[in-house]
Amino acid sequence: MRQHRLPVIDTVVLRLHSRGLTSGEISAHFAEACGASVPEDTITRITDSVLEEMSAWWSQPLERVYAAILVDVIAGLGPRRACRPEAVPRARIGVDLDGRMDILAMSAGDGSGESAKYWMAVLTDIRDRGVKGACSSSPATALLGLPDAVDAVWSDAVAQTCIIDLIRNSLGYVSRRSCDQLSRDLRPIDTASSERSALLALDALNDEWSGRYPAMIRSWRSAWREFVPFLDYDVEIRTVICSTNAVDSPGARSRRAVKARGRFPNTQAAMKTLYLVPRPLDPKGTGQTRWAVRWKPALNAFAITFADRMPATETT
Repeated sequence: MRQHRLPVIDTVVLRLHSRGLTSGEISAHFAEACGASVPEDTITRITDSVLEEMSAWWSQPLERVYAAILVDVIAGLGPRRACRPEAVPRARIGVDLDGRMDILAMSAGDGSGESAKYWMAVLTDIRDRGVKGACSSSPATALLGLPDAVDAVWSDAVAQTCIIDLIRNSLGYVSRRSCDQLSRDLRPIDTASSERSALLALDALNDEWSGRYPAMIRSWRSAWREFVPFLDYDVEIRTVICSTNAVDSPGARSRRAVKARGRFPNTQAAMKTLYLVPRPLDPKGTGQTRWAVRWKPALNAFAITFADRMPATETT
């Protein structure tokens, strides 16, 4: 008699695969934990069953306008024969005009993942799937080439760097005992009411710290173009776009999966794992509800600041 595979086995296999376990490790887990024999080729067929779903998800239509698009990057390990890490932009998270958050796309990098040409291809794909504009694009870190690509694809969008990342990077340059003082000295920059005020604060920071940590000062000056737009926003918008914490949780899970796996045999295997990571997150939708509520004040501020690209009928 032919034995039928239980649906619960498929669910467990997909969850374990999303955590970076190989087919052999998943098979061993079933044998040790359940005394069940699940061959590796069966596990591979189960995980491959999501490929069609993943392909459809990559090409699904998107909203016409997003209040913000947040970008995160994972330095994932490439194929075993690769001689250098492969950058995998895991999340382009869009926040729509109702405050809902959704992962728009992900794709394997080309080894560097930071050229303007590369980001042009990434953003053009999103545009071709229906996105005609975005008010703000917030990269998790200073991604070379991304601001230029944003300008080329959506000329009226604003490329805004992650303020929290700028501060974290700054603290990474100094000794532990200097962190509290540096945090206080950085505060006048990110709370400035204008670019002039921020520049004066940066000059004061330079006078105080450049002798000991010149690289830290250079990091702020190199990111200044993408930092400055932040100063023009109302406090409600500043609150929600000052960081990319929205992608930190799924991003952390993706990084754990990549680290657990080590190297993937090919790009498709890597993308399959990363696609499965967010599946079990927020099953009841409570996280989405809290996120949407948090964005309501900002969406009203966006509607005023970017009235020409956010139809009032679509904003609540």
